[in-house]
Amino acid sequence: MSLYYMTACRRKSFWCSRLLSTYITKTRYLFELKEDDDACKEAQQTGAFYLFHNLSPLLQKSEHQYLLPQYSLVELEKLLGKLGQDTQRIEDSVLIGCSEQHEAWFALDLGLNNSSSMSASLQKPEMEAELKGSFIELRKALFRLNVKDASLLSTAQALLRWHDAHQFCSRSGQPTKKNVAGSKRVCPSNKIIYYPQIQVNLRELEAAAWFSHDEVVMALKRNDPYTKPQKGPFPFWLPPKLAIAHQLIKEWVEKPTCPSLPV
Repeated sequence: MSLYYMTACRRKSFWCSRLLSTYITKTRYLFELKEDDDACKEAQQTGAFYLFHNLSPLLQKSEHQYLLPQYSLVELEKLLGKLGQDTQRIEDSVLIGCSEQHEAWFALDLGLNNSSSMSASLQKPEMEAELKGSFIELRKALFRLNVKDASLLSTAQALLRWHDAHQFCSRSGQPTKKNVAGSKRVCPSNKIIYYPQIQVNLRELEAAAWFSHDEVVMALKRNDPYTKPQKGPFPFWLPPKLAIAHQLIKEWVEKPTCPSLPV
């Protein structure tokens, strides 16, 4: 019984470590695409695109659920050509995630008018007929989508909505320009950078503190670094070994040349 229990624990630990490694690898890859325009353009060549029209995703019916069709860059370029659109419209797409195999995922809304695009928005019926699908309001389709697709579409819709609402600089009134991934917008006239808003837990923010590299190293060497200490030279605790945060901290400690924790 004891041997069976130990084997099960080792297997669980192995799979947890593998999942954490995969998560960290994906996070680093997405960070690279968000910061490097050339890398993001290259990722588009082999990536997948999800289409929207006025913030409603393109879906296809299959019995009692909706399926989420995706298109390659080549397929998207052919589609735009058929609809009389310039392929420059693809520059309006935003990065929304990637697969474990590093296939980048992008979302593109062909119904919204972009200040930097010369093409007019496409008509919904024309696109639905060509794509053999329907643009359906996300809130009406959520219960007929699987969890993964619903989460992906929610992220995509929120990012597309943010870009649509921040096409102009609030200070200069000039059009802003997004980077390739859509992780920020910049005003060319005054260089102000706008980032998509995120929700911050104020309680966690109040409890935040900075520690040096040496302090974190000593905390990792402590006999029981995962129990929050009451007193001592380093009054902070570290997440458990299987936690994602622990893996990120440990990687940062092992690579002291890094200027900050990986995002």
